[in-house]
This record gives sequence, structure tokens and C-alpha cells, in this order.
Amino acid sequence: MRRYCILCASLVIQMCLGGIYAWSSFIPTLTADYGLSITSLQIVFGFTIAFFTITMVFAGRFSAKHGYNVTAAIGGILLGTGYILASLSKGAFVPILLGIGVISGAGIGFSYVCPLAICIQWFPRHKGLITGIAVAGFGGGAIMLSSIAGCLLHNGTNVLTVFRWIGLIYAAIIIPSAILLTVPDKFQKHFVKIDYKKLFSSSVFWILSLGLFSGTFAGLLVIGNLKPIGISFSVSLYSANLAISTFAIGNALGRIIWGWIIDKIGNAAVPLSLLALCLALSSLPISQGSDLLFIIIMALIGFGYGGCFVIYAAQTAATFGAEAVSSIYPLIFLAYGISGLVGPGVGGAIYDLSSSYIPSVLAASFICAISAVIIFRYYQGKKALPAVLPT
Repeated sequence: MRRYCILCASLVIQMCLGGIYAWSSFIPTLTADYGLSITSLQIVFGFTIAFFTITMVFAGRFSAKHGYNVTAAIGGILLGTGYILASLSKGAFVPILLGIGVISGAGIGFSYVCPLAICIQWFPRHKGLITGIAVAGFGGGAIMLSSIAGCLLHNGTNVLTVFRWIGLIYAAIIIPSAILLTVPDKFQKHFVKIDYKKLFSSSVFWILSLGLFSGTFAGLLVIGNLKPIGISFSVSLYSANLAISTFAIGNALGRIIWGWIIDKIGNAAVPLSLLALCLALSSLPISQGSDLLFIIIMALIGFGYGGCFVIYAAQTAATFGAEAVSSIYPLIFLAYGISGLVGPGVGGAIYDLSSSYIPSVLAASFICAISAVIIFRYYQGKKALPAVLPT
């Protein structure tokens, strides 16, 4: 039962980390109460994603020396500290950027890689499915936080007070959960030295990075602007808020279902997931004025987006070995950080220029389509991923 306890602890940690996907819930209040622009708040979100991914690279190496439990606990401390700092900002942009964008973003990076790597080691025969289950909590965390924060803000609680409670409660949950993250005995003294020259010269590394960038660029563009997109599409405020939860539900389900799919069909799941996301994005413009259709399509976009966080991790484990995930996957995951800096900002900037989110949504759909074709052609005729083994 030990590995199932570790899986439960991993889910709890991921739920706390996934609260960042509820960021758009705070945008209207921060704009109305403190005069912060939408662009500046998207910069905060973009910084969070960027520092999340950059920190993962160092966290992977740190965990190899000091253990997953210590690394995840440090992440919990940083996450809580960042939100508490933001709660003391009095609505000023710089402290919010430093607290949530930098410090909490780094905290997510320290904690995120640990449940992912450790669950693959405990369940080596079901890399895709178990990876999906492990990170499903990240998508579910947005549902939890958006619902709770929405109720608190609706009842008049100051947004900075909400930040303070997020910091205190999430740190109190992550730190004790991190204690349970121990590796199987056969990995206790097994450290992998990576041949980075060989890694960066391998085509599969760049193919996986391209797919992850394209899918997360599209998803983050929508996540970072989700509520404003709903309002611009003449959707009711209630439905725009509800769409945040349905996107998160689709995201969480997508992580599990795509994990099952990749275990069944292998690398064909990579272009298939991008195609699914492309179709969902292309359908979004027809939802204007329809609350129900907007909610459904957002769930489908979330479903396609959720695949990004299981497919590429599972392929990394299948290609390089489960014990190398904490070192190699963060390097592929940097593509997500780049999309975090670019995606939400592009969506907001195009809206500022055109007064419409349709051009940016269609551009994201086109990027997914092109990447799906490139990756499909790469994998065409390949029975399995070419092995690029660590040394």
C-alpha cells in the first residue's frame, strides 16, 4: 500500500500547485479594486509559468542529491511565502509580480517534478496512466481554488486576504505531504549521468519540445484570458466563471485519459492530442452568445491541453528511462515556460489591437495544426521512439 499512499500525497500536492490556473478569477477584482491593467496581470501569470519551468531544471538536479521529499517541501515553503508577500502588496504591481510571479512560480517548479518522477518509478508498467493520474490534481486544483475564491470574492472578501489564506493553507498542506515522497529501494542509490551533448543533438528531444510548446501555447493563451474571452463573446459572467471550472475538469480528465491512450497507441498520441486541441480551438468562435456552447468547448480545450502534461512526461520516461525523468523532462518542459511568457501576452496584445480574441484563438489553432503535421511526419513509419540513453 506504500505506493498508493505516495500517489495520494502526489495528488494533494498537485492540487495545491494547480491553483495557479485559477489566476483569471482574480483579474477582474485586481483590475477594479487596484487599477491594475490586464496586460500587467498577464505578465504576472507569464512570469509564474516561466519561473515554474526554469526552476524545474534546478529542482531535478537538487532532488537527485537531497531527495524528492526535501525538494517538494522547499517548494511548499516558497509557494506559501510568495502568496503571503503578494497579500502585503497593497495592490502594487511589483510586489505581486515578485511574490506570485517569481517566488511562488519557483515554488511550483520545486514541487511539481517530484510527484511526477516518483510515481513513474513506483508504477513502471503504466507510465502514461499513472503520470496522468499523478498530474490530474494540477488541473483539479484550479476547480477547487476558482470555486472557493469566487465565493469569497463575491461575498466581499478582499483579494489580498484571499492571497494570504492561499499561502498559509497551501504551505501547510504541501510540506507534510512532501514527507511521504520516497523512492523504491532499487532507486535509492541509483543516479543517472546525462550525456547532454547527445541529448540536445537528438531529434526526438526537439520533437517533444515542439509538441509541448505548441499545445501549451494554445492552452495558456486561453487560460490566461479565459474570463475576458467569455465576456467578449457576450457570455454571462456566471458562465464565464463556470467555464474556468469546466476547463479545469476537462484538463484533469484529459491528463488521465490521454495517459491511458498513450499506453495503448504509443507515440501516435502526440500528433493526435495536438489535432484534438486544434479542432477545439477552431470551434470556439462559434460559441459567441451561447453560454452552454462556450462552456462545452472550454471543457474540450481543457481536455486537449491536459494531454500535454502526461504525453510528454510519459514519452520522456519511455525514451530515457524512469530514473532520468527528473533530469531530462524539466529540459523539455522549458518549452512550457516559453509558451507561458508568450501565450497569455499574445492573447492580450492581439485583443488590445483588434478588440477581439478570435484572431489569437485561430492563430493558436494554426500552430497546433502545423506542429501536428510535422510530428506526424516525423513518427510516420516509426514503431517506437528512438532510444537516446543516458550514460
